[in-house]
Amino acid sequence: MPPLKTAITIGVLVLQTACRDGTAIRNEEPVFTDKSAALNAWFEARHEDSLARSPMRKTYLGMTDESSGRLDEVSQHALDETASLTRTWLEHMQREFDPDTLDEQTALSYRLFEYDSQDLLAIHKFADHDYVFQHMSGPHTGLPSFMINFHAVTTLGDAENYVSRLREFDRYLGQYQARAEAQAAKGVLLPEFVYPKIRDAARNVISGAPFTDGDDSPLFADIKSDIAALSIQPDDRDRLVSEARKALIDHVKPAYESLIAMFERHETLASVDDGVWKLPDGEAYYRARLKHFTTTDMTPDEIHEIGLADVARIHGEMRKIMERVGFNGTLQDFFTLLRTDPQFTYENTDAGRQRYIDEATAIIDRMRDELDALFITKPKADMIVKRVEPFREDTAFGAFYNQPAMDGSRPGIYYINLRDMNELPVYQMQALAYHEGIPGHHMQIAIAQELEGLPKFRALGGHTAYIEGWALYSEGVPKELGLYTDPYQEFGQLSMEIFRSARLVVDTGIHARKWTRQEAVDYFLENTANSEGDIHAEIDRYIVWPGQATAYKVGMIKIQELRRDAEAQLGDKFDIREFHDVILANGSVPLAVLEELVSAWVESKL
Repeated sequence: MPPLKTAITIGVLVLQTACRDGTAIRNEEPVFTDKSAALNAWFEARHEDSLARSPMRKTYLGMTDESSGRLDEVSQHALDETASLTRTWLEHMQREFDPDTLDEQTALSYRLFEYDSQDLLAIHKFADHDYVFQHMSGPHTGLPSFMINFHAVTTLGDAENYVSRLREFDRYLGQYQARAEAQAAKGVLLPEFVYPKIRDAARNVISGAPFTDGDDSPLFADIKSDIAALSIQPDDRDRLVSEARKALIDHVKPAYESLIAMFERHETLASVDDGVWKLPDGEAYYRARLKHFTTTDMTPDEIHEIGLADVARIHGEMRKIMERVGFNGTLQDFFTLLRTDPQFTYENTDAGRQRYIDEATAIIDRMRDELDALFITKPKADMIVKRVEPFREDTAFGAFYNQPAMDGSRPGIYYINLRDMNELPVYQMQALAYHEGIPGHHMQIAIAQELEGLPKFRALGGHTAYIEGWALYSEGVPKELGLYTDPYQEFGQLSMEIFRSARLVVDTGIHARKWTRQEAVDYFLENTANSEGDIHAEIDRYIVWPGQATAYKVGMIKIQELRRDAEAQLGDKFDIREFHDVILANGSVPLAVLEELVSAWVESKL
């Protein structure tokens, strides 16, 4: 396990080397050890309580037990119960533990548990505003993806649990459907354009055998392949395939048919308005979303203006690269070249797709070999690059990361959506691999999971501004080692960055300034080099996931600001490896807490 370097341990090192005669100050037993140990034990008990309520979370973490044949409870009652438990636990911690009696690391855990609990309760006030189904990450595609990618089948019992979970599809999806129906009754409906997307995605899940003629459906193909790989008796193999077929027909098919009927009905009630300003208390809801994702109190107007200024700054950097490659024309002309010239994409064939995966893997492997120059702590968990499954290509993100299993049984996965190679410019390949893989998401998330001494809620928790801010910051880190291989790849890093800056403008434009979908598309076309198809997909994401896209640039700006300040204060004493360790060594934290941790490190160095 990597060492846990925290503000408290750094402080101890300073005390031990501070004596003028060279003698280390003697180590004394911490005054508050018992109370800190009691609170840490309490945190672990709460983590176990939370896991007991989520069999799917256990599977996601690589755990198998008697609950592995069940799916979660996801009804409105279950959400309300979670909020009630969170409030009870928070009040208990505040009543029974005094942060002034804790060691520094446990006091930080106290603050983070308090922050996360209050954040959950603030978001729960708007639980009926979050779209239950949407085309980016709804349960209609999330559940089959969970079964295919995370429910591992290595034993007869695993296969039986898989079939048991198939039998729960109608209950699980039915609870989500009930919440969506309740939302619709309150006037919370998706924009009209989303319904055909989620309807088609749901149909993809029940297309193919045993639902229709043709090749096996995604779920049937997956379980049959898993069963075939087991060393079990032929009778058991035949029985399991038969039971899976029956579960798919009796439980999966009716659940999806019911969802499709609801989507068609809700589409007739929907409007073409895109922003959440249209919802009841939409302005308050959007501000709550911004606070949740950015961990700041910035207003929509402040975020909008930051985005405009940053877009202008990056345009200046882009023009410098245009001069280096000898391009004569405007920045928009250069964007057009990048969108249309076939040299910037691979063939839209299986060979082109495999080439992309192979080269993305090579980029990450090369970066892995260079980590010692920039990092002290490095992840032990492996990671791989994998194609998004065809059944969810039409609605999945362009690229995303899934964390490794805690027990090492599953690596971290950088998923890349290869539906249309024309939307994957190769000049962005390096920056994208650094963001999703190393030194981005895999580096940060795997290190957090492997840290010793942290309560599980910290090792496994997440604040979007910190997580995505680190990944966006990480796109620029390889540049310090000269790893961007040509000016176009450097332009790709800038184009990835400006995309996140433009998000600040567009997200707030849609949800606070009543921009239309087309106005948002036009802004991106004018200011970024991304393909029109990619832009449409991104805009549609911001519409159904309000506020989330603002976290990337807000987090990156804060990390860059902390680094500049540290460099200015420390001069020759600044060590980039130590700085990165301070950023990563406490797991995910709100940005204000991150600033405190870096300040403590700077003071210790001084």
